[in-house]
Amino acid sequence: MGKTKTLEGFQHRGHRVHRARREEKYTMAIRTVLQLGDPGLREVAKRVSDPAAGEIRALVDDLSDTLAYWRKTTGYGRGIAAPQLGVNLRVIFLRLPGEAAWPLVNPEITWRSAEKIVVWDACLSFLSIFMQVERHREISVRYQDLRGEWQEVRATEDRNLSELLQHEIDHLDGILAVDRITDTRTMCTREEFEKRYRAKSPYAVAADGKDAQKE
Repeated sequence: MGKTKTLEGFQHRGHRVHRARREEKYTMAIRTVLQLGDPGLREVAKRVSDPAAGEIRALVDDLSDTLAYWRKTTGYGRGIAAPQLGVNLRVIFLRLPGEAAWPLVNPEITWRSAEKIVVWDACLSFLSIFMQVERHREISVRYQDLRGEWQEVRATEDRNLSELLQHEIDHLDGILAVDRITDTRTMCTREEFEKRYRAKSPYAVAADGKDAQKE
């Protein structure tokens, strides 16, 4: 059955960047992220039959490297889903501030709180647009790790984990944040969002430019 957690810490598109670390050279796979309007974002992803397969580990590496690249170049990026790389598999990857890399294979929401919240949301697939969406305040998620073992996590508003998991799991069903918008009048450009709303959103940053969630 696996254990319950609270919070733990293919390349066919894009390009590869070589760099050195600890005197060892390795290849960083930065994949192209599909953008709003690409039909691939609307497909329902397929279940992974063997989470321990080498292809899945390679996919997770690509997700990790691509997310890190976006985070470094834009300041945004807490999670990413395989369909955003054009890979139609039920795999998501999270990198929360101060936490270890967290791949989730075949994640499924098993419980949703009746209470909902409204939060600001955006996406690497349309980072120029921000909007308010409705999410469940708390959820429980069952998923497999890269050994194929089942795990479960209870996600709350702490570190905005609940809304983030709902966002990424939606990707696996072809659902985007724009489908969850509460009111089209909340939609705004990235520039207006950063000027008016970012400080009180899940994307808040501290005065030194670091993620406020790290503090």
